[in-house]
Amino acid sequence: MSTVLIENVHIAPVVGPEIASGYLHVEGDRIAALGAGPAPEADGAVRIDGTGCLATPGLVNTHHHLYQWASQGLAQDATLFEWLTALYQVWAAMDAEVVAGAAGAGLGHLALSGCTTSSDHHYIFPSGRGDLFAAEIEAARRVGIRFHPARGSMDRGRSQGGLPPDVVVERLDDILEATAEAVDTYHDPSFSSMLRVAVAPCSPFSVSADLMVETAALARSKGVRLHTHLAETLDEEKHCLEQVGQRPVAYMEKLGWLGPDVWFAHAVHLSDDDIDVFAQTGTGSAHCPSSNGRLGAGIARVSEMLRRGANVGLGVDGSASAELTSLSGEMRQALLFQRARYGPAALTARQALQIATLGGARNLGRQEELGSLEAGKLADIALWRTGAFASAVDDPVCALVFGTRQPELARLLVGGRTVVEDDELRTVAQDELGRAGAEAHRRLVRLAEERGFTAGREVGR
Repeated sequence: MSTVLIENVHIAPVVGPEIASGYLHVEGDRIAALGAGPAPEADGAVRIDGTGCLATPGLVNTHHHLYQWASQGLAQDATLFEWLTALYQVWAAMDAEVVAGAAGAGLGHLALSGCTTSSDHHYIFPSGRGDLFAAEIEAARRVGIRFHPARGSMDRGRSQGGLPPDVVVERLDDILEATAEAVDTYHDPSFSSMLRVAVAPCSPFSVSADLMVETAALARSKGVRLHTHLAETLDEEKHCLEQVGQRPVAYMEKLGWLGPDVWFAHAVHLSDDDIDVFAQTGTGSAHCPSSNGRLGAGIARVSEMLRRGANVGLGVDGSASAELTSLSGEMRQALLFQRARYGPAALTARQALQIATLGGARNLGRQEELGSLEAGKLADIALWRTGAFASAVDDPVCALVFGTRQPELARLLVGGRTVVEDDELRTVAQDELGRAGAEAHRRLVRLAEERGFTAGREVGR
């Protein structure tokens, strides 16, 4: 069992007081101890000098669509519904090779922004295109970060009053069978798990009530978590009122989709009563500020949600609605958006760090293992260089969250294993991932055009 000692480092544990100069002692995949002053002696330990660095928990990404790395830069000036309508047919052409390249690039990019755990919401499964779910799981294994893929689904196409074209939806029975198989095949509930599966029908405007009810029952029978999009735009609220006569949160309550095993993406348009329901039921949300801004969806009431006791995590959302967005950068975006709406005291740098770490761990049901630097927790640690130019800021957490440019990532440990060192991936060649991501884009465009759908300049107008 390997031993790692990080010395002379400013520690922001998220839980408990910060340590201006201290150490982190890692044994195997867990934090054995941390404290102020010099590190203890340990025979054979790998010693990392943290002088001029800030140690934080690894960041936790609680909403993504990795396949969208292959469709960045399209429908640039569209609302959510316009953007989806433009891209559904393009995404229908994806295959496992596209997903593999896109997921590898997306996950590598996340790791380079301090992310040690990422969820992914994959909800389009074109028939006969290979095993898309397995492709992204293999990409995560290669990159070396913890992965929480959510087996998504859509069963309500346009012919049934939904938004997506019928070509990208599945039959209810097929969805339930494939989802159960994904959980049975891949879900690992152990403390040190690198792979857990969630159940995630796409959204109220693309799935049936039967699918929501049946997937909730399936997830709870297997002890896994539930995830979907909710209250992202006013168009969605209008759709729900017209189709089911209820606003989104009330509709979810009717379907049994509230509780401590549920987290929603976005949750932008919530009333005071909605927020209180989230807090009372333990329902979480994933805040995706850049995507919400890019699509003009609005600004989630994050500071009010925190004040009322509702859990909030952070997400970068799909790369096609938040191009090249880093998870560390989303901390800054969250802080600035809240302050722009509510004033300069709305969200602090440390609250932004908290939602990016412990808030995300709670969304994924992993607050006992992840999200803070504490003895006994998994050794998922980000070590940021806050010296050089950033040293003009006395507060290293401020330097991390407020700065436009991410501080250099000196080291990223996942379960004590180095994934990033000196701003470079060590598990897989990052140039290789970048090329594979670009090839995934070219392949998707070619496949879409072969099916008669343009994925080029016309879509971006």
